[in-house]
Amino acid sequence: MTDIKRLRRSQTDRTVAGVLGGIAEYLGVDPTMVRALFLLSILLTGGVAVLAYPMLWIVMPEAPPTPVSPAPNDHLPYGA
Repeated sequence: MTDIKRLRRSQTDRTVAGVLGGIAEYLGVDPTMVRALFLLSILLTGGVAVLAYPMLWIVMPEAPPTPVSPAPNDHLPYGA
């Protein structure tokens, strides 16, 4: 069965709302590169690109929380 790739805000790689981290996860690239490109786009558009961030924040759904499994040796001794 094929896993469908969805654009969602990141739960783990977030600075403000996880928008740029989610885009980086979707594209499979380093989040720092996405953030740098976003800053460059802000400079090149005279700040107009700043409006894209809150719009994406509203439109992009948040990724479901990732379940945390216990470490293999993380258990209580018997009888405790």
